[in-house]
Amino acid sequence: MRANDTFHIAVLAGDGIGPEVMAPALDVLRTIEASTPDLKFRFTEAPAGADHYRATGTALPESTVKLCDTVDAILLGACGLPHIRYPDGTEIAPQVELRFIFDLYAGVRPCRLVPGTPSPIVGAAERGIDLVVIRESTEGLFASMGKGVVTHDDARETLVITRKTSERLFDFALRLGARRKARGGKGVVHCVDKANIFRAFAYFRQIFDEQAARHPGVAADHIYIDACAAALVRRPWDFDVLVTENMFGDILSDLTAGLIGGMGMAPSADIGDRHARGGAPHRRRRRCGVRARPQTVRLRRLRRNCRRGARRAGGARSPARSARGVGRSPDERQRNPGAEFPHFASLMRATVCDPPSLAHASVGSIPAQIRLLQGPSQPILRKSCRRIRHLPLMHPLWDASRHSSHFCDGTFCG
Repeated sequence: MRANDTFHIAVLAGDGIGPEVMAPALDVLRTIEASTPDLKFRFTEAPAGADHYRATGTALPESTVKLCDTVDAILLGACGLPHIRYPDGTEIAPQVELRFIFDLYAGVRPCRLVPGTPSPIVGAAERGIDLVVIRESTEGLFASMGKGVVTHDDARETLVITRKTSERLFDFALRLGARRKARGGKGVVHCVDKANIFRAFAYFRQIFDEQAARHPGVAADHIYIDACAAALVRRPWDFDVLVTENMFGDILSDLTAGLIGGMGMAPSADIGDRHARGGAPHRRRRRCGVRARPQTVRLRRLRRNCRRGARRAGGARSPARSARGVGRSPDERQRNPGAEFPHFASLMRATVCDPPSLAHASVGSIPAQIRLLQGPSQPILRKSCRRIRHLPLMHPLWDASRHSSHFCDGTFCG
């Protein structure tokens, strides 16, 4: 704990759905603060994202960068809007810029199936899903961001893999595997690459093997990226820790989020030796032409219908009429009444632990009073099929705050 017992957190709400999700996230942190002795938060908001770029021509102002360099942690909302882009056609992505500026080389993407949350994988509820994707976040193909060469006839981007970053990345993943093994996990770290085709990935694998030899208590293995993707959608419970290159990790982390209910159920952190950034890996989504952004008219209609369906299922209509209207019996609509939903920060602590070197990742050292926060199962009306879906909420506070998030692809995301 710091000398003044206060954690200073930079709040970058971002764009679109970012501010909407950030508001209840801060409410949850304030509730934790109020119920935890000797724990204090100080929040400082700062601009970043596409809206700020549209207004000022800068997506990540220098004042925001200086603030992030001085605080204990960064809480980042979803950033970027599809209709606001740089002149070269790429989207605004301050979250990626922060990784480069503060050398946040380890992108931690936990994937844990929460009780009461449906998974598209057969057998997942019985066998469980609990793995972590470690994505290198400062080089790989992303090292070419803003540097690609485009001509009339072709376009070229360059993938970069360095020994310094790879060694730190693999050490991070292997230490994580050891901690998970000590808690009863498998203690297996897979290097995900394409070493059978590309020299750069053969080099990547060579460095992994060298670092793995220094961690004899952890089982080290290899798997090609295509085989890994196929295995994840068949037997995700076979994996423990996956470490991979930036672009591969970008894709795999979205895939693993889909295994546990969607992007809104997946916590995220980018960690370096001195700084760390936490948040949820929100993405823009489509369903029937709807983008997951609160300012779109069609999404507002969908959310309004969700709230109407929740109110009707809550007692405004008779049980018989409600059952007839949604095609389910009252008993079916009331399944999983006590499903648990762990707060994202708690899930990150349980999965990643607290590397002692992270002086600026102080929020990760919040005391153990952060527990699984239980809330009621909330009926949500899915407009496309007019069915009630019961999914757990983070906390009764979420319902009271009326910050409903988006509901897309059959999943409550927020």
